[in-house]
Amino acid sequence: MITSVFKKSTPLNLILVVFLMLVFFFLYQFQDLTWLNTSLSLFKKLGLFLVLIGSVFVTNFIAKKNGLSKDSAYIILFYFLLLLFFPTVLDNYKLILANFFILLALRRLISLQSLKASKEKIFDASLWIFIASMFHFWCLLYIVLVFISILFHVSRDYRNWILPFIALFAVGIISVFLSIFFNKNIVDHVIENATIDLKIDYFTNNYQNGAFSIYLTIALFFVVSMFTSFSNKPLLLQTSFKKIIASFFIGIVIFVISSNKSNDLLVFTMTPLAVMATSHIEIKQLQLKQEIVLMLFILCSLFAFFSQLN
Repeated sequence: MITSVFKKSTPLNLILVVFLMLVFFFLYQFQDLTWLNTSLSLFKKLGLFLVLIGSVFVTNFIAKKNGLSKDSAYIILFYFLLLLFFPTVLDNYKLILANFFILLALRRLISLQSLKASKEKIFDASLWIFIASMFHFWCLLYIVLVFISILFHVSRDYRNWILPFIALFAVGIISVFLSIFFNKNIVDHVIENATIDLKIDYFTNNYQNGAFSIYLTIALFFVVSMFTSFSNKPLLLQTSFKKIIASFFIGIVIFVISSNKSNDLLVFTMTPLAVMATSHIEIKQLQLKQEIVLMLFILCSLFAFFSQLN
């Protein structure tokens, strides 16, 4: 049974998920083999895959280190399955990198609950968010999560409220130097990307539409499950789960307002949704019910993936 395989977190589980990611990553990449023509393109693909694997490790670390999941491997399984819904994201360098930096920020913000090195964590999280915004402008919205975290834990020290602005200044200086080095106008770049488009009419085929609809249905199911079971969460973990929920909805807002809209933008919702899915599957319930939920999830993700291959 699938739940038995992933019920306990072992190195074998992680190796299995990494192997499956490798298989599906190259299944998508093999549709167009032009990237094999040059060593630079090859290294870019390998680098992209390593960032994806890094995202899996960071997601797993966030959940395990902060008690958001039990000693299981469901979190990495769900993250992998969610990626399969939108295979084009496996070739989207900017969004994969932006999401990776957001995960690094989320890791620092959730660990803020320990109240250890709080200023360093606030600055680091803000820095990662502003760096992520260099790859996708509207990642700036995650700075709201920084202020939410400050409000939850360390609001009495006024210096904590200033740290995000210091991080913004630091990234601004870096951006200016990079724009000079690459001979690009940073103001034009910001103006070009700081646009809002609320239209959702980008689908090029029914399979993209179907994957989007199934993804939203699954997301709604697990979000409702999270809210209904929230009061049963240990009191010490409720703040962390609030940050996960806030992170999910910030990801939704980024998807809604971003121009050049695509299903790939939902990558920002995948880690919080994987946490919520894991929380649901780990609730005490009949194993048959767990198996059904997990099997339906797997079938939906596989259908979405293979239906969108050219």
